[in-house]
Amino acid sequence: MGNFITPTQVEEAAAVLRKHVEMPIQAGIVLGSGLSAFAERAEKKTVVAYREIPHFPQSTVPGHSGQFVAGFLADTAVLCMQGRVHYYEGYSMAQVALGVRLMAAIGVRTLILTNAAGGINPQFRPGDFMLISDHINLMGTNPLIGPHYPEWGERFVDQSESYTPLLRRMAKEEAAALGIPCHEGVYAALSGPAYETPAEIRMLRILGADACGMSTVPEAIVARQCGMRILGISLISNMAAGMGSPLHHNEVIEVAGQRKSDFERLLLAVLRRIDEE
Repeated sequence: MGNFITPTQVEEAAAVLRKHVEMPIQAGIVLGSGLSAFAERAEKKTVVAYREIPHFPQSTVPGHSGQFVAGFLADTAVLCMQGRVHYYEGYSMAQVALGVRLMAAIGVRTLILTNAAGGINPQFRPGDFMLISDHINLMGTNPLIGPHYPEWGERFVDQSESYTPLLRRMAKEEAAALGIPCHEGVYAALSGPAYETPAEIRMLRILGADACGMSTVPEAIVARQCGMRILGISLISNMAAGMGSPLHHNEVIEVAGQRKSDFERLLLAVLRRIDEE
């Protein structure tokens, strides 16, 4: 089967996670580069390192801790991926999205995907937030390639509304109430790990992208197949190539640290709304 994932492997991984996470999870959260500290706020938390879970890939990128954190945030039962794995680390797309399959296997039905992204829309500034309204997959592959298992959902997945309008509206309302500027836009995913060239950014702008990064889309596609509701939030950590200074991952971590407070305020407000549903 190579780097494809089977239902048996997902169940073996889920069995380990269930031993540590006994309460029903109201929301799964994938925390992107520099945003992992949010999980530390969880009350009554349980931590499960990725290395403890069979078949689970390991994070190798700075800013990605590599563990599940279960607990309560804003009185909402959450399961956080404190750090993700990426296609550019050498994993297959199926492995990259395994965390989402695992969440679905233990009953998670609402998923919040976060990332640090490069701003393409000239109205954006580093430190802004963008709610993902749609995406463009330019990674050159797809996490659904390979054997199909009907128990996972449709083979040909509809992506007309991958990012749930209700969740996006809730997030927009909460951001406005908190006085946190928050855009909406299209996220373009590329494989990385090299940053895009100025010519590629000009191309992405023509295609309609507002921001770009190297994650999130594989997870959204699998979550969509699994029937999950999806909210995507990008932190614009820098302006894309040709729109500012030379790019460096340290800048991503630095801007995430500067915007940590507003990021956490916004996410907590959204979780309260989810808990009230």
